[in-house]
Amino acid sequence: MTRQLGTRSKRVLIALTAALAWGTARVPAHAQAASDTVVIRDATILTASHGRIEQGSILVRDGKIAAVGPSVDTPGGATVIDGSGLFVTPGLIDCHSHMAIDGGVNEGSISVSSMAGTDDVLDPTTVEIYRAAAGGVTTANILHGSANAIGGTNAVIKLRWGKDAEGIRFEGAPPGIKFALGENPKRSNSSLQPGTERRYPATRMGVIDVVREAFTDAVEYQAKWRRYEAGDTAGVPPARDLKLEPLVEVLEGKRLVHAHSYRSDEILQLLRLAEEIGFKIATLQHVLEGYKVADEIAAHGAGASTFSDWWAYKVEAFDAIPYNAALMTERGVVVSINSDSAEEVRHLNQEAAKAMRFGGLSEEQALQLVTLNPARQLQVDERVGSIDVGKDADLVLWKNHPLSVYAVAQKVFIDGQLYFDREEDLARRAALEKEKQELLAKEKARREPDDKKKAPRVPTVETTRRARPRWEQQP
Repeated sequence: MTRQLGTRSKRVLIALTAALAWGTARVPAHAQAASDTVVIRDATILTASHGRIEQGSILVRDGKIAAVGPSVDTPGGATVIDGSGLFVTPGLIDCHSHMAIDGGVNEGSISVSSMAGTDDVLDPTTVEIYRAAAGGVTTANILHGSANAIGGTNAVIKLRWGKDAEGIRFEGAPPGIKFALGENPKRSNSSLQPGTERRYPATRMGVIDVVREAFTDAVEYQAKWRRYEAGDTAGVPPARDLKLEPLVEVLEGKRLVHAHSYRSDEILQLLRLAEEIGFKIATLQHVLEGYKVADEIAAHGAGASTFSDWWAYKVEAFDAIPYNAALMTERGVVVSINSDSAEEVRHLNQEAAKAMRFGGLSEEQALQLVTLNPARQLQVDERVGSIDVGKDADLVLWKNHPLSVYAVAQKVFIDGQLYFDREEDLARRAALEKEKQELLAKEKARREPDDKKKAPRVPTVETTRRARPRWEQQP
């Protein structure tokens, strides 16, 4: 139908169709907040830090959790939400996401691309943000891809739909960088991509060599700057190297390393290299064979951000098991469940619940896999990850237990502001559909007189012959 519309009408229709799919995209829910003070009453509160509170209440003031318990005072002018029959959890946190990146997630031309950064290409308008928030996610770690042994820097964001690129950044979150081991950086599958140039490394031992060589250069670069700052040079500063500066920040503990990994031997390789050079791995991402080396991961102090139940989708994932998260948790590793997917992020709560079935984790342990634990891994747990006084009011109200397949997010607050309301979303869909149909009807009526003026095209023998397959045409 759109091919019959004028250019202006096409644009209108496209915009309306997009808005219809996005629900509250046209009117960000945060703009609808009635008060800076909100009280949620009589809900089942799953704190993720100190158990469950039956028929509890939460006081939110100025974007922070001001009080939580069996009952709280209700200040005058507060917006009161009846939580009867509902559950409240902290906002979910995805420790491995690629949403909101404009123009691709990999800089695949070189092995070390630490000078590139996802924060330079954040797209706050993508509908992925809204849809993830509708699934209860309020914070995400936006990572570079895994085509590089050392990839680009990350961006931690809050899913404040409707804000600009600066507005979605998680203020004060420690910066990070993406590393990758295994098939992706050594390009095992490059033969399947015609035109892809071969590059070093092409083996697993080559991948770890690339990392070692980069940090050897970074140590030397750091030493040059220290000599300059100590006045031991002629006063001319060293030339800046934007590739090495993020690695120096890693050496100085100012930037977190998030390392894509699968096999246990490679995990040990990287942990040993980090200890040899003198830096820490903040999280091992995916870490599908982490259960085999959980003691070593715990001893290093690395976190593990894994999948719930993905396995055997490529050779190096063949030994993955759904018990991975629970086994690493039992060995003292801080574990989170991540999505790595703009679709799976919409039901991250249910992904965490699988660890109760596969491994027997408790309700709170399972909830922590997508709340407090990823907050610890990103070193933002003083701000988010649990329902505690003083933390950011990132809260989700659920119909049905949040670890159930029947769970549906009803309201999502970020910093105390309402960013998703299911009831309003459903109502807006109907209004947008009605508006869309009215515009289509007007456009059809406007074009109808022109259509009647056009004489119907009478097919000729020649045009009929051309329209038929060549092998069916008669001479």
